[in-house]
Amino acid sequence: MSRVEIPSDPQQLAEATVRSMYPRDHASQSLGIEVLEIAPGYARLAMTVRRDMLNGHAYCHGGFIFTLADSAFAYACNSYNHNTVAAGCSIEYLAPGREGDRLTAEAVERALVGRSGVYDVKVTNQENQVVALFRGKSMRIKGEVIAGDT
Repeated sequence: MSRVEIPSDPQQLAEATVRSMYPRDHASQSLGIEVLEIAPGYARLAMTVRRDMLNGHAYCHGGFIFTLADSAFAYACNSYNHNTVAAGCSIEYLAPGREGDRLTAEAVERALVGRSGVYDVKVTNQENQVVALFRGKSMRIKGEVIAGDT
C-alpha cells in the first residue's frame, strides 16, 4: 500500500477533501450540484433547477432545495478531513425556486466544539433572493475523508 499525502495547510486540506468526497457523492452529482468554493468550515455549492425537480405547483420541490443545502453543509463540516455526519437539521423555505433558477447554497460554520458543530446555510437564487435558510448540527465520527493508505 502507498501512503496518501495529506496536506497540513488548512485550505489545501479543505480542497483535498472535496477531491476525495465528490467522486463518491453520487447524489450531488446526479442533481448537477457543483462545488464552487471550499475553505475550512465553509462551502459554496450551486445547482440549476431542472424540469424534473418541479412539484405540482411548478416550483422546485423542497426536497431538492434541502439536498443542495445539506450537501453544502456536508462539504463544510468535512473540510477538516474528519468524517462528519449530520446529527440534525432544519430548513425554512422563504421563496420558491423556479425552473431554470441557479440556486447557490453557502454553508458557514458557526460553532465547532469537540466533535459537534453548528452550520448555517443560506440558499439564494441568481437574483440573490433568499430561497431558504438551513441549520445543520454535525457530529464527528471515526475515520478521515482522505484515506491515509491506498
